[in-house]
Amino acid sequence: MAKPAQVMVVTPHPDDAEFGVAGTAARWVREGREVIYVVCTNGDKGASDVNVKPGKLVKTREQEQLAAANMLGVREVVFLRHPDQGLEDTPEFRKQLVRLIRMYRPETVVTADPYRRYFWHRDHRITGQVTLDAVFPYARDHLAYPELMMNGLQPHKVREMLFWGSEDVNWCSDITDTFDTKMAALLCHQSQVGQIPSSLLEGWLRQRCKEMAEGRDFELAEGFHRAEVLY
Repeated sequence: MAKPAQVMVVTPHPDDAEFGVAGTAARWVREGREVIYVVCTNGDKGASDVNVKPGKLVKTREQEQLAAANMLGVREVVFLRHPDQGLEDTPEFRKQLVRLIRMYRPETVVTADPYRRYFWHRDHRITGQVTLDAVFPYARDHLAYPELMMNGLQPHKVREMLFWGSEDVNWCSDITDTFDTKMAALLCHQSQVGQIPSSLLEGWLRQRCKEMAEGRDFELAEGFHRAEVLY
């Protein structure tokens, strides 16, 4: 049985969590909470270079993700290695997430908002939806995937979910003191952001976080839709 962790971040691709939740993850780690990353796809389509080989890209992106997680203080990274652009809402994928939720028993699960409209990567929508379903009701119900119970994985009720990329933000996290760590973690993903001047990327990201904090008593924020799991 894995050691429990307070937070599980379920990210579609390597680098999505750094855009969506890295500042908050770094703050949680500083506060003593343990964070686990679950990376659903291998990122083998995420390249603009026509000469890059998918197998090499997968290895590069895993190394980048591990470096970013280390920068943030994430305790562990679990790679599910589904093909990029190939995620489907299947019982098998859902069972993988239920198994991990029951293993690590997080209080908080963070993922991409599945209900963002129009232009949203399909892997993001499916990751968010399957994670939501895995949390409720499957991880909670003992008759869901009974073979997991037979292997000692008891049901677990998550306390709350946070969704990044939401059009319905109702909770903001102060990342004023961890923005630089978020930026450093994002810059670990050179295969994805290396072609953008770092000053330009930082300026864009800082402005975005500043807008998210508007009207609040802190300077920089990450915004989420927060849903408490009531049942």
